[in-house]
Amino acid sequence: MDLSKITQSLKLISRSGLGAPIFIMMILAMVMMPLPAFILDLFFTFNIAFSLIILLVVVYTLNPLEFSAFPTVILIATLLRLALNVASTRIVLLDGHNGGAAAGKVIEAFGNFVIGGNFAVGLVVFAILVIINFVVVTKGAGRVAEVGARFTLDAMPGKQMAIDADLNSGLINQDQAKQRRAEVAAEADFYGSMDGASKFVRGDAVAGIIILFVNIIGGLAIGVAQHGMSFSDAGEVYVLLTIGDGLVAQIPSLLLSTASAIVVTRVKVGDENLGQQVSSQLFDNPKSLYITAAVIGLLGIIPGMPNLVFIFLSATLAGVGYMAAKRQELVQSVEVKKDLALRQPAPSAEIKELGWDDVMPVDVIGLEVGYRLIPLVDKNQGGQLMTRIKGVRKKLSQEMGFLIPSVHIRDNLDLTPTTYRISLMGVTVGEADVIPDMELAINPGRVFGALKGKECRDPAFGLEAVWIEPNQKDHAQTLGYTVVDPGTVVATHLSHVLQSNAYQLLGYEETQRILENLSKAAPKLVEDLVPKTMPLGVVVKVLQNLLQERVPIRDMRTIAETLAEFGMKSQDPDVLTSAVRVSLGRAIVHEISGIQQELPVITLDPDLERLLHKSLQTAGEGGVGIEPGLAEQMHRALEESTQKMELEGQTAVLLVSSFIRPWVARFVRYSISGLHVLAYNEIPEDRQIKVISTVGGGQRT
Repeated sequence: MDLSKITQSLKLISRSGLGAPIFIMMILAMVMMPLPAFILDLFFTFNIAFSLIILLVVVYTLNPLEFSAFPTVILIATLLRLALNVASTRIVLLDGHNGGAAAGKVIEAFGNFVIGGNFAVGLVVFAILVIINFVVVTKGAGRVAEVGARFTLDAMPGKQMAIDADLNSGLINQDQAKQRRAEVAAEADFYGSMDGASKFVRGDAVAGIIILFVNIIGGLAIGVAQHGMSFSDAGEVYVLLTIGDGLVAQIPSLLLSTASAIVVTRVKVGDENLGQQVSSQLFDNPKSLYITAAVIGLLGIIPGMPNLVFIFLSATLAGVGYMAAKRQELVQSVEVKKDLALRQPAPSAEIKELGWDDVMPVDVIGLEVGYRLIPLVDKNQGGQLMTRIKGVRKKLSQEMGFLIPSVHIRDNLDLTPTTYRISLMGVTVGEADVIPDMELAINPGRVFGALKGKECRDPAFGLEAVWIEPNQKDHAQTLGYTVVDPGTVVATHLSHVLQSNAYQLLGYEETQRILENLSKAAPKLVEDLVPKTMPLGVVVKVLQNLLQERVPIRDMRTIAETLAEFGMKSQDPDVLTSAVRVSLGRAIVHEISGIQQELPVITLDPDLERLLHKSLQTAGEGGVGIEPGLAEQMHRALEESTQKMELEGQTAVLLVSSFIRPWVARFVRYSISGLHVLAYNEIPEDRQIKVISTVGGGQRT
């Protein structure tokens, strides 16, 4: 028969959805109908090949999720093996008295060749296989699968928080976040299914033991009572066939149990399969190989020992250790050469006269790294920091409404090896240490245990954190920590710095580009605004004020229309900023509370608000004439109210009059993080206000 036609027929059956019904009918046929010995041999051989294929697929699979059908395959293989046990039991008991060949060549071969035709030896071999399979492999794999399923489910919240952190920092987009969430859910489903599938494997081992004794007792009874055989003859025939049948079933069962154990005990490291992991982790340490070779060599010179075998093995281990040491030296020399090439400036052909081109401009955004952090930014060494920084710039540009300038990255030998420094306009605005070979476990506020490692603070938000080894990642996520790699730490810190200082990144050139883009859709609006209504510098200052107060400038059309309307009355940037904020009120409130109709707020006591209003009218916005003690009490009360709202899961909003709002916003901008200061006229008409507390006049709800 043509092999290509068989393959096409199998593909057609798979696509039509008939594969599962045909398999079920095949199992029912094996259970209910007597099968010829040749067909039984074919199925036994297929069962052994099928189990071997499963084991090899598991060994060469990089990630357990790549073989997500494995729990179902375990069930299918178990059902197939049990059906074969029923079919083989029937043929052994029906035709066993005619000789070993009557039950099929496979069973006869295992009964004669594998155990030499001695059923006593067969019982011992079968017992050993059962002990290995049942007591060692299946029991251990079942326990690991149970623990793995529990830890995977416990780690889901931490992994989801890590995905949200990457999404918020711009390292991934919505589609990538959706894909990673699906992978987390699939991983939990897989290990949960493996926990259940391990019970099938364990039950199969138990069933093999019971079937063996049932077959022996049934064979002896049938041989003696029905066929008139002597007890010894019946024992020799039926026990031998039963042992052969048991061995034919136990070997595939042992292969499947081993595959299950490999899946649940496998730890994914990079893009290496199991063989590559064992080779790289077991034989790449020359010191352990040298010590082992020395111990084996000493044993080999002891009189009475098999000297040749021990000395040969000792020399082999020493040779493997020598090759591993040479390989490590080669890798280190290559890394040193790359590092020196990165740090060594290109030699100049000739010394020329200095000119204005030699005066280097200040980097708008700079990132300097110590030499141990070079692999994070070097793509040739697998560094992903450059890609992540591009993701941060893209996300912030979309959120803020203008193009974030490029980040100039360079190494700095004056820094400690693990330090990085972030600068804006040549001024350092952030500096921290990261450990390249470790992971940072961040305490988001509620964790269920402590971790061993180097305690520190998250550079971006100042949260408590611990540097841990990579193999502690899953355990840390189970405890509720958010675990990120060093590149993510740097990218998140950079994102936070750029968000906080976005107003410094916007200048005349960027504003002109924004207006040019707007002129494509509204040319008359831009023409009337600059320079007819106001100079470009006023527009720049208004946009900087908005960014300093964390208000995006994406809706440039509304901003320009408001400036064109109020620019005829005033050229004061602060007055124009307040007018623009009113126009953007719906967007500002939506950024704070989303689509919720009710907005919880903090207000000032009317007497305190009148005092601030009067002080501003008297002294101007440059300084408010209130006592330092009153200012301190006001600050403390605002801080307590903010913390109370945050603990209740609400965003803190302070609602004041439009006249004092700019001063109050500056008063709390850098001292109370998370507090938004809004004016009454910035609240949209369709939003309801719920006063949570009043500062200066006691607390009320």
